[in-house]
Amino acid sequence: MSDFKVPVGISNRHLHLSEADLHKLFGEGAKLTVKKDLSQKGQFACEEVVNLIGPKGSLNNVRVLGPTRKQTQIEVSNTDARALGLEPPVRDSGDLKESTPIKIVGPKGELNLTEGCIVAKRHVHMNDEDAAKLGLKDKQIVKVSVKGNRGLVFEEVLIRVHPTFVLEMHIDTDEANACGLKNGELVYVLV
Repeated sequence: MSDFKVPVGISNRHLHLSEADLHKLFGEGAKLTVKKDLSQKGQFACEEVVNLIGPKGSLNNVRVLGPTRKQTQIEVSNTDARALGLEPPVRDSGDLKESTPIKIVGPKGELNLTEGCIVAKRHVHMNDEDAAKLGLKDKQIVKVSVKGNRGLVFEEVLIRVHPTFVLEMHIDTDEANACGLKNGELVYVLV
């Protein structure tokens, strides 16, 4: 087992908006308002929130993350998806082709997206130096070990390498709850 430790960042439900969809939901000329910076450089949680509507229910006050993107993307857990009555695919961020339709309601308008809702594939962000230490490449799949009373091994963990990435494993609330992890706790990449 590798002794390469990685801190965990737990992602709650959230969405990334395109510039055009930001204006449809929050009004023409709307800009995202930074609530707090996130661990990955240039990424931030916004003051702006929306409601997500599915065939069986809704999730209110879902946080928008910035900056804007080319295409609107909604990330939920499997538990959230069941509450909404949806079956989104598990996908890497940005892989939205033929993903699940969803309705988004903002203070100034609403969207009925034909695709865009996913359950994010668990992944580890790392920079080139960290990847070189482990002999890993962007898009490689690894296993990650969690210690403790509810220890387990996550399989199918995507490695994401970019020069600006800060070392962190991203999992959703369902995955964190399964093994009792909290933000900032350490897990181990198995290589």
